[in-house]
Amino acid sequence: QVQLVESGGGLVQAGGSLRLSCAASGRTFTNYAYDIGWFRQAPGKEREFVATISRGGGRTYYSDSVEGRFTISRDNAKNTVYLQMNSLKPEDTAVYYCYADSRGATISRPGGYWGQGTQVTVSS
Repeated sequence: QVQLVESGGGLVQAGGSLRLSCAASGRTFTNYAYDIGWFRQAPGKEREFVATISRGGGRTYYSDSVEGRFTISRDNAKNTVYLQMNSLKPEDTAVYYCYADSRGATISRPGGYWGQGTQVTVSS
């Protein structure tokens, strides 16, 4: 089992920044076995992919909507993945979820692991 706990969400004005954290743990969790992704879900919308980082941290990939504004990184010594969000827009408002999967984390699949989510609200 793998447990993921997100933190760092909150209320911020448009143009501001937030940094989300995803702390991973669990009996079967090994940093170098899992890609980590961030997804988000706005009210009334489907959950969508935001960003992912490979298990070693060497490869990252972003959705078009956040490319150039968000940065994903990981500190394997701390079992933590970060999402630095800059130039936030009201349309970034959503619950942000961390996702871990040994098969890749650009899409979710049965058998992957989810955190409980953290709310990000961007006011205009």
